[in-house]
Amino acid sequence: MYAIVEINGQQFKAEKEQKLYVHHIEGAEAGKAVEFEKVLLVDADGKVKVGAPTVKGAKVVAEVVSPLVKGDKVLVFHKKRRKGMRKLNGHRQQFTEILVKEVVA
Repeated sequence: MYAIVEINGQQFKAEKEQKLYVHHIEGAEAGKAVEFEKVLLVDADGKVKVGAPTVKGAKVVAEVVSPLVKGDKVLVFHKKRRKGMRKLNGHRQQFTEILVKEVVA
């Protein structure tokens, strides 16, 4: 059984006992349970329910493993040829690691 759920504007495929890295959730604490109600699709052993826009009564229950995880560094390099202009910026995205406990359909 799995569900397609929207978390912080992004869609994820959530299955039981799966770890997900989602964009940082404000106010999340390690060990706390969070629920996501924007379930777009549920597949229960071949029976598919598609929401319009969401499936009524469906939710994904997850536990926060780590409230703040930094992603890999992304380097952004700008250069204008023959001008001597070079600029290098780095960025590390902040994520929250969650563990899906159950999918309620």
